[in-house]
Amino acid sequence: MNMSISDVTMKLNMDRYLLLALEEDITSEDVSANAVMNRPCLGEVELICKQSGVLAGLQVFSRVFELLDERFTMESFCADGDRVEPGQRLALLRGDIRALLSGERTALNFLQRMSGIATYTHNMAAALEGTKTVLVDTRKTTPGMRVFEKAAVEIGGGSNHRYNLSTAVMLKDNHIDAAGGVTRAIEMARAHASFTATVEIECENLDMVREAVEAGADIIMFDNMTHDDMAAAIELIAGRAKTECSGNVDASNIRALADLGVDYISSGALTHSAPILDLSLKHLRLLDGK
Repeated sequence: MNMSISDVTMKLNMDRYLLLALEEDITSEDVSANAVMNRPCLGEVELICKQSGVLAGLQVFSRVFELLDERFTMESFCADGDRVEPGQRLALLRGDIRALLSGERTALNFLQRMSGIATYTHNMAAALEGTKTVLVDTRKTTPGMRVFEKAAVEIGGGSNHRYNLSTAVMLKDNHIDAAGGVTRAIEMARAHASFTATVEIECENLDMVREAVEAGADIIMFDNMTHDDMAAAIELIAGRAKTECSGNVDASNIRALADLGVDYISSGALTHSAPILDLSLKHLRLLDGK
């Protein structure tokens, strides 16, 4: 899936995190870059793939360099969502040599992380082909990286669960305990949240499922329930609420869960367990011969 990030979204929701990452890496100066290049000098470098996977985050990658050098340009030979292979030339970057050197690690950190998540998500989503089940992520994201990691999940073929605590009601075990029970928690949520908000509740057994559906929950999550109990729960709900299952979901069991007929499968592993995709900047050369 190719995803284009608008300039407004980039500036309002992403630039600050990119700048923080750059500031973390350069507290005063890039000693190494300034040692070998003490003047403005135009150069170019190639982005090379070193591992098979799904590419994600090219706009974010490019933006890191744009923040360092307003004259920076990048010619891309592929797009987000493309399958890439070792040795493949992905892009040609041009700009001030010092910006290319100073931004390299930060830019690659974002691109490798996002591409790793997209690759992992793509492989998980492939197991759901032919079913109605939608693969979604969770809030188990790296602090400061949520906007990027959730974008990567979508590029990889998954979908986003709620973005944060402000976007939807999701009642978990501690919320239920605080409210005094399933029914009371749902009633309190309906009274407090906007009428546009969906109310989801986490259930651990069939009694909780029965109470939740009778109380009018929009979405019922089966949390670490057995396969047989989830099958019984879906039959009990009978279409009166959307269903979601969660808990220790991986490539080995995701298809069996989908075959139950559940609407959504959520997996924190999409963002907390995906390895990076190995990418590299190579063949730096000066274009200014002086």
